[in-house]
Amino acid sequence: MISGGRNKVILKEYETVGAEMTNVPGSYSSCDDTYEAWHKRFKEKFKAQFVKLTDTESEFDLIGIDAPIANAFRRILIAEVPSMAIEKVHIYNNTSILQDEVLAHRMGLIPLKANPLMFEYKGSSEDAGKPEDTLEFELKVKCKVNPNAPSDAANPAEKYINSNVYSGAIKFCPHATQEGLYTDEQVGTVHQDILIAKMRPGHEIDLKLHAVKGIGRDHAKFSPVATAFYRLLPEVTLTREVRGEWAEKLQKCFSPGVILLEDGPSGEKIARVGDARYDNCSRNVYRYDELKDAVVLGKVKDHFIFSIESVGAQTPEVLFAEAAKVMLRKCEMFIAALDEASSKAKE
Repeated sequence: MISGGRNKVILKEYETVGAEMTNVPGSYSSCDDTYEAWHKRFKEKFKAQFVKLTDTESEFDLIGIDAPIANAFRRILIAEVPSMAIEKVHIYNNTSILQDEVLAHRMGLIPLKANPLMFEYKGSSEDAGKPEDTLEFELKVKCKVNPNAPSDAANPAEKYINSNVYSGAIKFCPHATQEGLYTDEQVGTVHQDILIAKMRPGHEIDLKLHAVKGIGRDHAKFSPVATAFYRLLPEVTLTREVRGEWAEKLQKCFSPGVILLEDGPSGEKIARVGDARYDNCSRNVYRYDELKDAVVLGKVKDHFIFSIESVGAQTPEVLFAEAAKVMLRKCEMFIAALDEASSKAKE
């Protein structure tokens, strides 16, 4: 029987072994599983290291934590890290084919560059908003015939002016006290080419838009990430040497780069493990009886590959730092509640 120990999940042909979480105090009587020992091991082992980082995407490793903590970060990123989004749409004129409520919904989903850390949460929903908590934009577009278009033009983009309305047409209208503090480049739309509506001559859209600070738990438009997810680090171990034709078949069972082929002394190809990180754990190797015993597939239970894709307002590393701050505040509130309950119990 193959055992992965406390720290490994083994992927067999028809079952998964060791998926339960045993890295908690009291799981094994033969181990030093006091909370003090567990905390010491956590401080020694925990680390975070970035593998990929761009303005909108990141991939990093969280090592030495358990699934509940990784999942807490994921949920906080999606639902509790704030961002700015259009909340109120004042429609002065809309003769396009889009209904008012559909148009308003589309406006709310357009990501803004505005940094939520620079703004306060808005108070009453009936309040018109203050410079400290509200940004105002306008979208005013009218479609008309292009007088300079060729007589045989068939493309609407040539025949008409403003036949397509894009997010770049949304303009920032600063309050008096916001003049000089914010510019369209700082708080405007993240992308200029998001299609809002198609129009034809006679169609017109005239809107006033109010953007406020919020969190994804209230509405998905406030979520600062397009996606946030994690997976366990795959582990591939060869139990014996695989050569020739079977080495090539073994390579094809895994994602590119997981199994590499090297030239052996006799000229035959010999398989070896390259980088198991990007294996999709398909278990295709179990299709071949000749290869089933040559590989042990597993996952490291306390090594999480975390991916964040930002909508563009804030960089992924800033978003994760904000998620960590939210987590810290939650822990502080929980500890304070426990202390209060303990004090009342002693009275």
